[in-house]
Amino acid sequence: MEKFKTVLNVANKQGSFGFGVVALLTAGGEQIFSSVAFRCPCNQLNFLYGLVFLLVPALALLLLGIILSKRTWKLVTGLCRRRSKKTLVSACNALFYICATALVAPTSWIAVALLGGNYYECAMTGANVSAYSLHVCQGKMSREQCEQEMFRLPCERGAEQSGKEEVLRTIRAHSQILGWFLIAAIMLSNLLLICVARCASPISYQQLRFWRVYTEEENDLMDSYTSKHAKQLAERNLESFFKQTPPEDVVIPSSKDWEKISALYRFRTKDQYYSTLHQHVERDQEAGGGVPLNLVRSAGSTGSAEAPAVLNFVDGGLMSPQGQ
Repeated sequence: MEKFKTVLNVANKQGSFGFGVVALLTAGGEQIFSSVAFRCPCNQLNFLYGLVFLLVPALALLLLGIILSKRTWKLVTGLCRRRSKKTLVSACNALFYICATALVAPTSWIAVALLGGNYYECAMTGANVSAYSLHVCQGKMSREQCEQEMFRLPCERGAEQSGKEEVLRTIRAHSQILGWFLIAAIMLSNLLLICVARCASPISYQQLRFWRVYTEEENDLMDSYTSKHAKQLAERNLESFFKQTPPEDVVIPSSKDWEKISALYRFRTKDQYYSTLHQHVERDQEAGGGVPLNLVRSAGSTGSAEAPAVLNFVDGGLMSPQGQ
């Protein structure tokens, strides 16, 4: 799971190239999984068995992509306490982007599986759909033979009965056609989403690139600073406990400050803040006295009077900032 999370982080940072890497890794995993684990039962379980192998791993990859995304937990944490209509609309927009990003791996799995044809072939030879069975068997097998032996065809591949082999080739051709249609639909929809988002962008291409780089750097440094200060606080507490000495004052942000920089954010061309952290620092500096911080044992700070707006994520060309 940790390796999959690393791959997702690389994909988010590298944009379209990173998503291509995820798709290739998923395709390779599907090929290995198909050759090692998949064995069509060639009985009445064909349809369920093939459908499970085709769709359930894709669902698992989708859920895994959502769970391992930092954006998911940034969106969900505290959402129940923010019940305004504006917050709900913004949360839906953010959720759409999260799901769109997480769909790369599952759609790659389904597309590659359809191109291979094994899962679809197994499922459709067990489908209780007489019209489809008669269609693929027409001119190759008799109706009675088709209805009685259809589910055994995947296990008889390579047999001398040319009619059965032709039926399997027809089913596999249908699977590959669906696979190519799915790939074309994914690429076309992705291109349209990127074009619409870029056309609606109130900022230039170079500023968008700067914003993306800034966001990546801030996230990396946030992880580093969080680890460093958490370690400092833990060492202070342990030293005070074991040595039985008064604890030293450690300066950390208050809960209110943490809440502000954790909120979702919408870019505004008027202010040109590039994140909630950027906005919080600049506004508190303008209010006078710099960023209000607190000692560990002190009460909450005053903070900024205006709550941050909602973030439209800068990533993969799907950014749609709104100016004011």
